[in-house]
Amino acid sequence: MNIKLIAIGKTDNKALQTLIDDYTKRLSFYIKFDLEIIPDIKNVKNLSESQQKEKEGELILSKISSTDQLILLDENGKNFSSVGFSEELQKKMNSGIKTLVFVIGGPYGFSDTVYAKAQGKISLSLMTFSHQMVRLFFIEQLYRGFTILRNEPYHHQ
Repeated sequence: MNIKLIAIGKTDNKALQTLIDDYTKRLSFYIKFDLEIIPDIKNVKNLSESQQKEKEGELILSKISSTDQLILLDENGKNFSSVGFSEELQKKMNSGIKTLVFVIGGPYGFSDTVYAKAQGKISLSLMTFSHQMVRLFFIEQLYRGFTILRNEPYHHQ
């Protein structure tokens, strides 16, 4: 199985980017992982919230294929413990999915079209984090999930 994380907008914080790069490298020892950044939409001041979500949605959907399984990182999604998330990853791998795609949306979330295409939603927390921090948290949790599956000492329980 391949895992792809799609996110809107670049990370401009160098310290965060260094950590994201570190966990991306660590993750590569377990699974093929790609982080795909969709550039911020230009001239968003001239767009309504729904127009911005629609434009971002078109870009997101252009990055996935019909055989990909799409999971949105969404505040109203399912909550997992780290162990529960690792078990969910194992189920996905066992099901024969070729590519599992997770998406971090823009500042207003996702368009109805993206919600309609998604096969699931995950919430990382009830708290609000910057989209840049969410990238780091999510990639770290992917890494943690694979170390749990391999019974490695990274996760203490």
